[in-house]
Amino acid sequence: MTPESNDPIGRSVVRRINRRIMPFLFLLYVIAFLDRVNVGYAGLQMTRELHFSNEVFGFGAGIFFVGYVLLEIPGSILVEVWSARKWIARIMVSWGIIAALTGLIHTAHEFYGARFLLGVAEAGFMPGIIVYLTHWYRAADRAKAIALFMSAIPLSQVLGGPLSAALMNIHWLGWSGWRWLLILEGAPAVVLGVVTLFYLTDRPHQASWLPADERDWLVRELELEKRLKAAAAPRSVWRALSNRNVLLLTLGYFCGSTMQYGFSLWLPKMIEKLSGLTPIWVTLLSAVPYLAAWPAMMLVAWNSDRTRERRWHVAIPMMIAGLALLGSQYTGTNVALGVAMFSLAAMGINGRLGAFWALPTAFLGGTSAAAAIGGINCIGNLGGFAGPYIMGFLSTKTGRYGVGVAFLVGSALVGAAVTLLVRKPEKA
Repeated sequence: MTPESNDPIGRSVVRRINRRIMPFLFLLYVIAFLDRVNVGYAGLQMTRELHFSNEVFGFGAGIFFVGYVLLEIPGSILVEVWSARKWIARIMVSWGIIAALTGLIHTAHEFYGARFLLGVAEAGFMPGIIVYLTHWYRAADRAKAIALFMSAIPLSQVLGGPLSAALMNIHWLGWSGWRWLLILEGAPAVVLGVVTLFYLTDRPHQASWLPADERDWLVRELELEKRLKAAAAPRSVWRALSNRNVLLLTLGYFCGSTMQYGFSLWLPKMIEKLSGLTPIWVTLLSAVPYLAAWPAMMLVAWNSDRTRERRWHVAIPMMIAGLALLGSQYTGTNVALGVAMFSLAAMGINGRLGAFWALPTAFLGGTSAAAAIGGINCIGNLGGFAGPYIMGFLSTKTGRYGVGVAFLVGSALVGAAVTLLVRKPEKA
C-alpha cells in the first residue's frame, strides 16, 4: 500500500478526514477524559469535607474502571457491525448525566456507586473510537491519527487545571466548589451526545462531504487492507482474544494504565504535598506536566509512522516515564525540579499511546480487530483501578507517596518489557 506521504490522493483524503472528523472526536475525548479524572482535582476539597482517607479516595477513583470493563468488547464490536455514531451518542448522554450526579454524593458508598456507574456508562467509548478510526484511516496513517485523537488526554488536563480551579471557587446555593466542578463539567457530554447523532458519518461510502473519486479510492484501499489482514488473521473472536500478541498487549496496557491513572489521579495530591500550596494553585500547577506531554505525544507518533516501527515507540516512553517518576521522589522540596520530573513522566505516559493502539490493527482486521481492541482496553484498563487504589492504600499505610510511586515505576518497566515481546508486525 502506498504510504500517504507519497500519494497525492492519499494526502488529500487524510486532510479532509482530519478537518471533518478529527476535531469533533478530539473534543469528545477532551470532555470524556476530563469527566474521568476531574475527581483528582475535586478530591483536594472533597476528601477534607467528607472526611475520606487516601484509601477511600483511591478506591473510589479507581472503581470507575471496574464498571468500565463490562461493555468494552461488545461495545467495540457494535461500532464495527452496527453504528459508531449511535453507540457513541448513547455513551455520552448517559455518562454526562451520571458525571453531573456525582457532585451530589455525601458518603463513601455513594462515591463508590457513582464512580462505578460512570465507568459502566462510558464503557466502550475509547476502544469504539479506535475501531471507528480504522474505518477512515489506512494502517500507514493510523498512529498519527490515534495520537492526534488521544492527545486530547494531556489537553484535557491542561484545560482541566485552570477550569477546575475556577469552578472550585463557586459556592452557589451553599454548595462547595468541588460539587459544582463535577456537576458543570458533566453537562457538555449530554449536549455533544445529541450533536454526535447528526454530525458523525459511520462509513466512508456514506460521506457526502468527500469528493466521489476520493470516497471511492478510500473505500477500495480500506477493503484491500481488510482482505489482506483477514487472510492471515484469526477467524473467530475467541481466537483473536487468545492470540499471543493480543495477550501480551493486554498485559502491557494493564501496566501502562496502572502507571497512567495512578499518576494522573494522584498528581494533584503529590504536588500539594510537595509545594504546600492552596488547592487552587495546586490545580493550576497540575496542568504544567501536560503542556509538555502534547508535543511529545505527536512527535513519537509521527516518528512511529515515519519508521513504521511500533514496539520501541511504546517501550522507550514507558521506560522514560518510570525513571522520571522515580526521580520525582528525590527532588526534596524543590518544586520546580519536582514538576519537571512529573512533566517528563507525563511525556512518556502519553507518548506511548499512538504507537500502542496502532499495534492491534497491524496484525488483525474487521471484527477480530474490534474484539481485540475491546479486550485489550477491557482487561488492560483494570490497571486504572489498581494504580489509584494501590497508591491510596500504600500512602495511607506509610504516610507518604514514595512506596506507591515505586509500584508505578515497576508497572512501567514491566509494561515496556512485555511490549517488546510482541512479535514484530510486518510493516505495522
